[in-house]
Amino acid sequence: MPELAEVEFFRRRWNVGVGQKIVAVKLNAEKRIFRGNDLATLQRLLPGAKLIGSEARGKQMLFRFSHDAWLGVHLGMTGELRHEPRDFSIGKHDHLVLAQARQSLVFSDPRLFGRVLFHHGASEPEWWSRLPSALTADTFTLERMKAFLQRRARSPLKGALLQQEFFIGIGNWMADEILWRAKLHPRRASGSLDPAEARELWKAIRFVCAGALRIVSKDYSDPPPSWLFRHRWKKGGLCPKDGRELDRATIGGRTTSWCPACQPQ
Repeated sequence: MPELAEVEFFRRRWNVGVGQKIVAVKLNAEKRIFRGNDLATLQRLLPGAKLIGSEARGKQMLFRFSHDAWLGVHLGMTGELRHEPRDFSIGKHDHLVLAQARQSLVFSDPRLFGRVLFHHGASEPEWWSRLPSALTADTFTLERMKAFLQRRARSPLKGALLQQEFFIGIGNWMADEILWRAKLHPRRASGSLDPAEARELWKAIRFVCAGALRIVSKDYSDPPPSWLFRHRWKKGGLCPKDGRELDRATIGGRTTSWCPACQPQ
């Protein structure tokens, strides 16, 4: 599933349409990605509306249009955004197409695990405003992180880092990267960290999130070889710090990779 940097990459693909009006809307209304939406209002308001701007927060995106229209997109496991020529042939997995004079903005999702949300109102939708702030923001403080981990004191750190109600946008590979840099075993109980370990974890979260946004979101490039990312899925993969073979197990419901030397249990 795309994580915060991959989501930012896909969000930027629709930037080509900013400042331009929607000419027509084509959608597969029966697909579950549209569940709970007022599609009649969507199809009435978006044609003629101008795409004003967008932002990503964690694993979600919000697109703002004139006419007080807002479109939220969650990619799920296989969703993606792209732009195509104005008269392109729509594929069977292209479930939402916003046609503009110069191009079409497309949301496709072969496995239909994604979600499209529509809102009509002068202010941003509640489902967006209630999301936690970004992990790169000043509001993501060490004290807030420690308080969250204490509320899940018995949970393994790997599982806690995947909780989107606080660690918004962190997914499987980022959680492994963060714990490796903080030198913390993924099975460590979240409430067991001493002050120095908690600070290292907080710093690693900030570093990995900022680095991923800088590197991955630009052109979907992989992080450099000095990151765990390049080695974690290789058979016999080695730690880029000390050359030890990486361990793997299912922790927090997800396949997890770590260095037994750098991250002792």
